[in-house]
Amino acid sequence: MKKLSMLAFIAISLGLGACKKKGCTNIQAVNFDTEAEKDDGSCNFIPTITLNGESTVTIGLSDTYTDAGATATNQDGSTVTVTDDSELVTSGLAGTYTITYTASNEHGNATATRTVIIEMNSDDALGDYTCASDCGATQFPVDGARTIGSGVTSNSLVINDFFTLVGGTANATLDGQTLSFPNQTIAITGGDITFSGTGEFNSAATSVTVNFTYDNTVPFVGGSGTCSATYSK
Repeated sequence: MKKLSMLAFIAISLGLGACKKKGCTNIQAVNFDTEAEKDDGSCNFIPTITLNGESTVTIGLSDTYTDAGATATNQDGSTVTVTDDSELVTSGLAGTYTITYTASNEHGNATATRTVIIEMNSDDALGDYTCASDCGATQFPVDGARTIGSGVTSNSLVINDFFTLVGGTANATLDGQTLSFPNQTIAITGGDITFSGTGEFNSAATSVTVNFTYDNTVPFVGGSGTCSATYSK
């Protein structure tokens, strides 16, 4: 009786083992079977892409971008051709670009990305500009030829002869493409002009429109208000 019970137990165990569902148990496979309990060697995989170099690259506006590329392999180690759209990165234009790399086999497509940041610095802002504004000829007179020069720190800038005819030096800072004039006062004949402002350079660093807030204390011709001035190379 005991011998029969042992045989029955073995038979039941074998039967349970035979009932396990077979399939692909590798979660990284394209045909991963969530119900499979035993791998049957049927797993299929898309290529694996490896970037050459860093996944995030930062260069200056005056630098030329050269893409490092990527490689791709199948599960068995064989190589796969990689295509990319790195031509979308435009050297000389500030911004954040995403390059997509693609590799394909009979099981599907694989993709990977790289972020390329082209950033502006204070040297890119230097130069001769022409200013045109809606600020008026007396309350905030900034129209005309102006030169943006270097300040005392790496991200500071100055504009000498800031106001038309009455001069003065304006101080500004550059953060990325953002040009900011902190609150400051320039003394002119008959009073003071206190002002602040901020604006965004275009991606080529050739133009910036600054929105100013000002208070001009010169009697009769002064006043307070806001206005916009565009500096263009």
